[in-house]
Parts: sequence; structure tokens; C-alpha cells
Amino acid sequence: MKMNKRGLLIVISGFSGAGKGTLMKSLTEEYDNYALSISATTRAPRPGETDGKEYFFKTKEEFEAMIANNDLIEYAQYVDNYYGTPKEYVLANLNEGKDVLLEIEIQGALLVKKQFPETVLIFITPPDANELKSRLINRNTEDMDTINKRLNRASEEALGVENYDYIIVNDDIDTCVDEFHELIIAKHDNNIEACNKYCVSNNINIINEIRESLCDFKKGE
Repeated sequence: MKMNKRGLLIVISGFSGAGKGTLMKSLTEEYDNYALSISATTRAPRPGETDGKEYFFKTKEEFEAMIANNDLIEYAQYVDNYYGTPKEYVLANLNEGKDVLLEIEIQGALLVKKQFPETVLIFITPPDANELKSRLINRNTEDMDTINKRLNRASEEALGVENYDYIIVNDDIDTCVDEFHELIIAKHDNNIEACNKYCVSNNINIINEIRESLCDFKKGE
């Protein structure tokens, strides 16, 4: 583990259903250099979720008080709910040398990058749009109206992927975890060649194919 060295601030974004939560859970279980930032949100807990573990669940009034008190690194609204990143936990872990993982949507990710230019932006995607739709349906947590909203949102999000530094395809979660960790080690070692494998500019064909499929979904509704 790194000693006396500031950690990396890593923002993970991706379509709803891309497997971001599973990825981060696996990373923190397998490696001791990662600290998972817990976001605050006004959305209702899903079955099995606990306040202070998956999220800090807040009322709209509580969240807006956090905004007023400048207690958040960033915040945004997504599908009718607030999401934000509490500041104190993130900065403390970076100073301890931990690589801090933030799960944030595109709007918030760009705000973090603006405040902290050294932030590493990583976009996680399933291999194709059909797989994305299947994952959303198979979660069995939302009705089709909400799933279609998420697919429509994904179509919009796909337009912002070029703003990210890296993209990783989550086809198999174990492979995704290995590739993610490989990338972060390469960043610490300043191994440009290893990083280039995951650069968005070198993998734009993947996102273009998903964009086209998401547009087809939209036309078919």
C-alpha cells in the first residue's frame, strides 16, 4: 500500500444497470487501497439497502440544507431525485493515501473534475444496449415506465462519454475488476502505454454502437 502519498480521486459513471455498484463493492473487498465514498440521495432505499452503507438517505429538506452549508463536493438531480457527494469523508481519505471511488452521473463528474483537475473519470458500460436493457429488467426493482426513463437517460448520457478519461466494458465482473485495478496501478506508475488501452479516444467505437442501439430503442417506443 502507498505510504505518505496522496490517493487518487476516481469518479465512476455509467448507465444505470452497467454494474457500477457491484464493481466498487468487489474492488473494496479485494484491495485495501480503495475507499468507497458514500453518496447522499433523496431516492427511496431499495430492498436490502441500509442508511450509511449504500447511501445516506435524506429528505429533500435535509439535502437542500447540505447544499446551503457547502457540505457537498457536487450534487445533481437524476430521475427526480438529488444525489451528492459529502466533502469531509473524501478529503480525509485522499490525505491518508487511499484511492477514493465516487459513483456519480455525468453532470456531477464534470463538476468534480473542474474543482479537482487531477480527478480520474472512468465510464463503465455493458457490452451493448440489449444487455443494458436486460440487466435493468432483471433487477426486478422498477416498473417498465421507470426502466424506459433510464434507457432514455442513457441515450442522453452516451453523448457525454467523450468527456471521460477512460472507458471499461463490464461484460464479466471479475474481468472488469481486474482491468479497473490494472488501470489505477498504471496511473500511479505513470504507465502511459497501459493507460492508453482504456482511453475513451481509443474505444469510441464501443460507445458509438451503444448510442445507435439506444436511439433505436427510443424510436421503437
